[in-house]
Amino acid sequence: MKLAHRMKHIKPSPTLAVSAKAKAMKAEGIDVIGFGAGETDFDTPDNIKQAAIAAIESGFTKYTPVGGTLELKKAVAAKLQRDNRLTYENSEILISCGAKHSLYNAFQALMSEGDEIIIPAPYWVSYPDMAYLAGAVPVIITTSDQSGFKVTPDQVRAAINPRTRAFILNSPSNPSGAAYSPAELQALADVFLGTDIMVISDEIYESLTYDGFVSTSIVTVEPRLKEQALVVNGVSKTYSMTGWRIGYTAGPAAVIKAMSNIQSQSTSNPTSIAQKAAVEALNGPQDCIAEMLQAFDKRRTYMVKRLNAIEGFSCNMPKGAFYTFPNVSGVYGKKSGSTVIQGSSDLETVLLDTARVSVVAGSPFGADGNIRLSYATSFENIEKGLDRIDAFVKTLV
Repeated sequence: MKLAHRMKHIKPSPTLAVSAKAKAMKAEGIDVIGFGAGETDFDTPDNIKQAAIAAIESGFTKYTPVGGTLELKKAVAAKLQRDNRLTYENSEILISCGAKHSLYNAFQALMSEGDEIIIPAPYWVSYPDMAYLAGAVPVIITTSDQSGFKVTPDQVRAAINPRTRAFILNSPSNPSGAAYSPAELQALADVFLGTDIMVISDEIYESLTYDGFVSTSIVTVEPRLKEQALVVNGVSKTYSMTGWRIGYTAGPAAVIKAMSNIQSQSTSNPTSIAQKAAVEALNGPQDCIAEMLQAFDKRRTYMVKRLNAIEGFSCNMPKGAFYTFPNVSGVYGKKSGSTVIQGSSDLETVLLDTARVSVVAGSPFGADGNIRLSYATSFENIEKGLDRIDAFVKTLV
């Protein structure tokens, strides 16, 4: 059987794969501590669940418009105005089956064969694969712990050429937790003003920030960028609604229409019931966010302190999201039994097989010197898991 040529680039999501392996081991009765999850350990708030139940009971279970209900588009527009000081019309908003689907639609609508998209590394694992699926070429800009995992305007300028079609910005970042200040965003925006390069701003972790840092949209900082920018967000992380699959995009009407056309020929509308729940999430009480942040902040500071105390590890303090991304290259070249740890994938494997701790290798994020650990798990699990990692590293020779 012959597959499409694009499939040679496409891999299963490594974050989902490592979580699946850890769950399979747990199902066999093996005590595994999982740091791989990209979702909060909090339940969806009751008011949101009740909105979904009410939708079912009222018979709101049929098709909706492809691009989402008018009610939800209005809720998204109100959120963008309230939280981001951004004004979008209903025709400039598309509701999709999660922010991942929003991004996929955007890549498909914007990219042609041979176009290039600039992606700072470390990056969310799906960005390069989405580019390949659209026939485009991902151009990776490497950052480091020393730069706070943030790109500079000079790096971006150096990557631009006539084939450059888009730039993707993820702030706060998965996997590093890095986040750009308004001044840094303005400096990046200045690079793109006067070009025809689209800026895709992935703001899914916008509400999860710490130490008084407030996440700002690049379009808020530089309103002149609005006609060449897409703002992508969703309810998954902020409201602990990962399984509900509701994301949204705000941007120029022509791009939104193209994305909607793509959606009409693939998934059609997002789930009607989930859309009702998302309306309640955006319009209802927001106190659930502060509750999550308080717990995440305690876990974050503890995890970073413990990771920095492990020989061969060093870890920046993340500004947002719910991940730490320690540099672990200090243990590369050491042996665990007969295995020489030569990179992050080796370390991921031996930690799971030997220490019974699940982490995600940094290589699929474009940073082989690092691993990702989620602190969206209980404090008890974090303590136990870090004890195991610490003890394991001390056995390396």
